[in-house]
Amino acid sequence: MDDLVDELWIDCPPRSAVANVLSYAANLRRTFEAFPSGRGVIVRQRNGYRLDVSPELIDLFRFESDRNAGREALAAGCLDQARDLLGRAVARWRGPMLAGTPLGPVLTARAVAAEEERLLATELLVDAQLRSGLDHLAIPLLREVVARHPLRESAYVLLIRGLHERGDNAEALTAYDEIRTRLTTELGVGPGVDIEELRRRIATASSSHVSAVASRSGIRPGRFASAAPGLTDDGTTDERVQVKPVDHLPRAVADFVGREDVLARLLAETRRVEERVPAVHIIDGMAGSGKTALAVYLARQLSMRYPDATLFIDLCGHGAKTRVEPASALVTLLRQLEVPAERIPVDFDARAELWRRELGRRRSVIVLDNAASSEQILPLLPTEPTAVVLVTSRRRLSHPDVTPSQTLPVLSLKESSELLALSVGRARVEAEPEAAAEVVRLCGHLPLAIRLAGARLAHRRAWRLADLAAQMAGATPALLQLAGESSTVTGAFAASYEPLPEATRRVFRFLGLYPGNRFSPPAVAALTGLTVADARAALDDLVDRNLVEDLDSSRYRLHDLMRQYAVQLCSRTDSSSARRLALAQLLDFTLEAALRVAEALEPGFVRSQVILFPFDRPELIEAIGEPTVEWLETERTELVTMVSTALESGFNEHAWRLARVLWRFCYIRGYFEDIIVSHQKGLAAAEASRDVTAMGLMNNYLASAYVRTGDNRRALDHLTRAVELSRTTHDQLNTARYRANLAAVYWSSGHLAEAVTLGQESLRDYKGYGNVGTPMVLPNLGIALTALGRYQEALRIHRRHLAWARTNSNEFHVLNALSHIGAVRTRMGDFPQAIRILRASLALRDRTGHRYAEAEVRSDLGIAYRGLGRLAEAQQQHEMARDLAADVGERHVEAGAFNELGHTLRARGRHDEAAEMHRVALQLATRISHPYEQGRALAGLAEHFTAVDPAEARRHWERALAIFRWMGVPERREVERRLAELGSALVDVGR
Repeated sequence: MDDLVDELWIDCPPRSAVANVLSYAANLRRTFEAFPSGRGVIVRQRNGYRLDVSPELIDLFRFESDRNAGREALAAGCLDQARDLLGRAVARWRGPMLAGTPLGPVLTARAVAAEEERLLATELLVDAQLRSGLDHLAIPLLREVVARHPLRESAYVLLIRGLHERGDNAEALTAYDEIRTRLTTELGVGPGVDIEELRRRIATASSSHVSAVASRSGIRPGRFASAAPGLTDDGTTDERVQVKPVDHLPRAVADFVGREDVLARLLAETRRVEERVPAVHIIDGMAGSGKTALAVYLARQLSMRYPDATLFIDLCGHGAKTRVEPASALVTLLRQLEVPAERIPVDFDARAELWRRELGRRRSVIVLDNAASSEQILPLLPTEPTAVVLVTSRRRLSHPDVTPSQTLPVLSLKESSELLALSVGRARVEAEPEAAAEVVRLCGHLPLAIRLAGARLAHRRAWRLADLAAQMAGATPALLQLAGESSTVTGAFAASYEPLPEATRRVFRFLGLYPGNRFSPPAVAALTGLTVADARAALDDLVDRNLVEDLDSSRYRLHDLMRQYAVQLCSRTDSSSARRLALAQLLDFTLEAALRVAEALEPGFVRSQVILFPFDRPELIEAIGEPTVEWLETERTELVTMVSTALESGFNEHAWRLARVLWRFCYIRGYFEDIIVSHQKGLAAAEASRDVTAMGLMNNYLASAYVRTGDNRRALDHLTRAVELSRTTHDQLNTARYRANLAAVYWSSGHLAEAVTLGQESLRDYKGYGNVGTPMVLPNLGIALTALGRYQEALRIHRRHLAWARTNSNEFHVLNALSHIGAVRTRMGDFPQAIRILRASLALRDRTGHRYAEAEVRSDLGIAYRGLGRLAEAQQQHEMARDLAADVGERHVEAGAFNELGHTLRARGRHDEAAEMHRVALQLATRISHPYEQGRALAGLAEHFTAVDPAEARRHWERALAIFRWMGVPERREVERRLAELGSALVDVGR
């Protein structure tokens, strides 16, 4: 959900951003579901949505699949297959990606990357065509590319090559002049090495001879060997090329997958600068992320253009004791170049000068692996543009003379699954795709972890992927299970952790105690007892060493396996008392910050129920700014997790207090599942501490969520228990409040007369007003009166509620009262007035971000539109209501929306669709025992059967009538009339 908000509102999302996303998603789901195959395509998940379709239906995925297969076929020399696959991939593009759509940062980057992938696929296709002698197909395609991308050197390389190979050297040199002029005029640089070397070949060899050589070489796009030995532009001997090629790269991993975007960026940057300066690329990332594998793979690719030397040295930057000093590294690298030992100077400066001079004679690729710092690599960098240097490091290296590093993320799900398939066999992964996804998730999508997990399964042929996933998710942490003969994930992490200063190591260990997945510097300061500045400095150091990820300027996270490592270290290193103190400090801070927001939502009330412990670190609150509702929104997931952690750690008072503090926010935002989870834990904590008042509170607020999600039985059980508990302590105030809340349960379960009686009794009893003077029973009483058809009484109650809300400047109660008044007006047939009131209520929700009961408001708005004959608008509102209710789990509201949608579809003449809506409503209402919506669904189905099966219609009318009579609602009169029309037996209207 956060990613969607950031994509839609780059700078300043509105308060209603999350609700707006829900509405947009509902509209999109409705569009899909207009087609039979679109049902269930958009799936709601806990914090977002998933597009649940086969990758074969996504054009970009199909393009990538064809391109990857084509590239593999080309590498294997299967030219016919490569041309077919790459031609199909390129043909899938019919214009710019997402043309005409406003794009945020994520989609902009993806569109740019996709366009680059399209161009690379086109160049691969051209390469396959040229190698097949089909220059008549390749050259027109290349001219189209360079016309649209006049500075794309790789396309010009292919164009010049194609023209040259068909013997048209004059046109080839004309193309060279075009790109040289453009680069010089527009960028102030000359052509890259590839183009210059190709020009020299054309200039110094006969066209027929050079064409034959190039045809036999099968050179790939952008990868040409050095100039012919001994030849220069003027025909003299060039000492640079008279060296023996050397190769000291380690063996590349056999299962290298993915990283196409990173490779493309690094190759493009190399082409951009290599003519002027040596290309230096720094690749950083957490331990096990595949930095070395990527560097070696890229070095192999570059070696075709830098064929004289490929060098590799491990600088052992993980530990100070084993770290390779620059002087020693120079000796190793010079010896790899086969410089005799006696020629290597003792003096460091002379040694560095010899190194640079030797590199100037060669076109080389150097991999400096596991660098510790910029200072360690600076003396090893070349000065002439004849070399590419690839540096890997677990730290983010920063130096004015070094280009910014490329941080390597973990693999995507697709890449992770592919890597696992290479380890255990593709058939096993394809047979259990869900288990495979769970295995790579438990590996944190970390390449080293996936390889170790795959090796473990590969040697156990009787195991299924599901067996491995279950074991990794068991009692033994996955981190301890990810070990091979000479490699462990723990060992890789330890090499990054051990060199840290002790103060930073302590912060890292204590992060293992932090509940949830994201943390801020003030929270870490509370956890560790540090100042905010010191906590931020420690976090930045951990980020630089890729032990912690920075999400933005104020949020950080730990990789899942890194968290397990921190937990192990903390339990092994720090005493139980130190761990307990740290968690207590964090909970104190969190409660204080959350309570300040809760006070704004429930002024003067929440503190009467939650008395906090003394908090003596106000500077931590100042560091996050005055906490707001949006702060709670950002921290919501972590705060709910903290309730569970507090209970599990024995901080019972913190657990139930934090649950209570979060209640109002979760209630008005529709996070009923969070209320249930947090208050179940809070209730367990209150029971463990034998706090009867707290037990009553937790039962009461649990009931509020169960009412909204349609579980009336549990709601009644919890409210009954709350009343019993308050009576044992002679707490008349809470007894009255809990009894008043029973009205909502009575109404939802169909006991409307009981709901009205209870509500009226509460109004006569001052205790029902609570300690801040608000009659909490008013909304529930008004709803019950409305259901009974007593509209004038209901209006008086809801107006009384509105007056109180305005007097107390309580926007939540204002919008709630307006909603209920609009609902009454709708049922009275005053549709224009109802629309004005309901839209005012929605506008207030948009302004405040309160989403409580929005689905019901939209359903009522749809009824009013239908009453005015505005059927398309009515259908839209009902569909939005249905989707919003489903998203927040309000099943009784969802059933009501399905019923209203059925009525609107029938009014539009879509009778079969209408009947289906009523069937779904009946299933939902029956499942949650909601009699009112059951009766309405039965009546709606009866309308459908009237024309096709009168006997079935009569049966449905009679079932609906039984429910409506039992409830005493006015709908019974319409049902009695319809039964009479069907010629049924006399109905005793007076019953």
